[in-house]
Amino acid sequence: MSQTPPQATPLLSVGSQAPPAPPPRPPAVQKPSSHSWVALCGPPPWGLSCLLALQHVLVLASLLCASHLLLLRSLPPEGLSYPPAQLLASSLFSCGMSTTLQTWMGSRLPLVQAPSLEFLIPALVLTSQKLPLPNRTPGNSSLVLSPCRGPGCQGPELWNTSLREVSGAVAVSGLLQGTLGLLGGPGHLFSHCGPLVLAPSLVVAGLSAHKEVALFCSTHWGLAWLLILLVVVCSQHLGSCPLPPRPWRPAATSSTHTPIAAFRVLSVLIPVACVWTISALLGLSITPLELSAPTEAPWFWLPHPAEWDWPLLTPRALAAGISMALAASISSLGCYALCGRLLHLPSPPPHACSRGLSLEGLGSVLAGLLGSPMGTASSFPNVGTMSLFQAGSRRVAHLVGLLCVGLGFSPRLAQLLSTVPLPVLGGVLGVTQAVVLSTGFSSFHMADIDSGRNVFIVGFSIFMALLLPRWFREAPVLLSTGWSPLDVLLRSLLTAPIFLAGLLGFLLENTIPGTQLERGLNQGLPSPFTDQEAQMPQKSREKSAQEYELPFSIQNLCPCLPQPLRCLCPLPKDSGNEEGGSSEPGETADLLPGFGEQRPGSSREELRSQ
Repeated sequence: MSQTPPQATPLLSVGSQAPPAPPPRPPAVQKPSSHSWVALCGPPPWGLSCLLALQHVLVLASLLCASHLLLLRSLPPEGLSYPPAQLLASSLFSCGMSTTLQTWMGSRLPLVQAPSLEFLIPALVLTSQKLPLPNRTPGNSSLVLSPCRGPGCQGPELWNTSLREVSGAVAVSGLLQGTLGLLGGPGHLFSHCGPLVLAPSLVVAGLSAHKEVALFCSTHWGLAWLLILLVVVCSQHLGSCPLPPRPWRPAATSSTHTPIAAFRVLSVLIPVACVWTISALLGLSITPLELSAPTEAPWFWLPHPAEWDWPLLTPRALAAGISMALAASISSLGCYALCGRLLHLPSPPPHACSRGLSLEGLGSVLAGLLGSPMGTASSFPNVGTMSLFQAGSRRVAHLVGLLCVGLGFSPRLAQLLSTVPLPVLGGVLGVTQAVVLSTGFSSFHMADIDSGRNVFIVGFSIFMALLLPRWFREAPVLLSTGWSPLDVLLRSLLTAPIFLAGLLGFLLENTIPGTQLERGLNQGLPSPFTDQEAQMPQKSREKSAQEYELPFSIQNLCPCLPQPLRCLCPLPKDSGNEEGGSSEPGETADLLPGFGEQRPGSSREELRSQ
């Protein structure tokens, strides 16, 4: 039986919609572009997988340093009684464990877990709401609340108590998010989120970190622009320049291998290495002082709960934890949709979303118990990195988890991440966030964007999600209800852009009347499907949907679960073997579809034996 030539890699057509072909004519077959080397390659070798994992760790380091740096800058000098390297190590350990669990039995997508702004905003609100000590002003009978900075004020203890309160909020958010995932509520709500809910959320997610990016890049704009220029050149201009995978071998033995677009695949590692080297040669020391400790961090350290003290649970920590859980859940659902679309898979089913949120909650509980002020959530910049160099793999995600766990055991090695120049971190974060932003804009074509209803929903959701946080931050009078926990809850939720965009888009989309055609729900397929996927046979679509299923060994435990927890398992009609045989789900979803699904002379069944 003859096989059809491979199509172009799906990542190159994210958001584009080809004109429909006339019914009598079959769809035109496109030759793979020079950018789509992944469409002709099998699973990547371990060496390339390690390089891809290292790039994801660099992107994760930008998020990690950004969140911890902004939080530690709100503390007074010497307000931390333990080395910041151990704080980074505990966060890396929890991120590594959460990434491994998420890829293995969570949503089953190759998502990297990292701290996000959804945890940073409530943490900053919580620390800023720390009640100062009352001092009496001379010559005035009134009391003035001001920070106590005298020798007998015990400042470090006060701020350590504040960090313990933030860790308690992280643990509470993990418990709440895990409970929501076990109950299956967010997973079922996700099925009501069409393009007009997901697209504004992705746009706001891409714009939400612009202040942090500008803050890091402003430390040295020359290095920042050089890094951004190198990333653009490597990923776009030189992405069509293939290199032979094994140039030392004769042509006869390497003819079956496809040249590797090394500049595109390493479009983060090469610029970071170049700019970091230039910064060292020029003698520029642009590193965050808040993350460097005067005392040397230990080489080996075993993270365990109550290393410094147990998390502090207060009513204000409970309020901040609720806001963290709600904002992180909305952000993670949008990240699932984005990753599924880039992988050219159907929209994540409810059981995959429920499992993903449950394990993300478990990761946040672990982070809170370890004393980390940041929880774990699916990372938008890492998904943008996957789109940038068009390579994503569960193998790579597992390697990222192992690297993070290894760095978590060694604070001295984790401290190396804080030596990356701030302009480098800002440039990497800026490019990856821009990819997320563009993917959000490209999602609007799925709905009728010329409809007045849709124009209002999109504009109102994006504008209000960006306006309200700025207004609340710069308002001359802070929001005050007279009860501190309620103030923390409202200020945290009303200053979280992704939460506002998702909430407003969901409410407007499901309350304003509109036809299925207007809402982009008339195709009979999940919204992430493109025209090429619509032409796939039904059997291929069913096998793509099986990539979200649990590993075969864990599927056998589903009948033993209580009835309320059955939402974590696929429905009977979606699981089991189809005609033609199906082995363990997910074995063929090791990479982006281009890495193995459409390779000439191979099929999914052949890839299983590799």
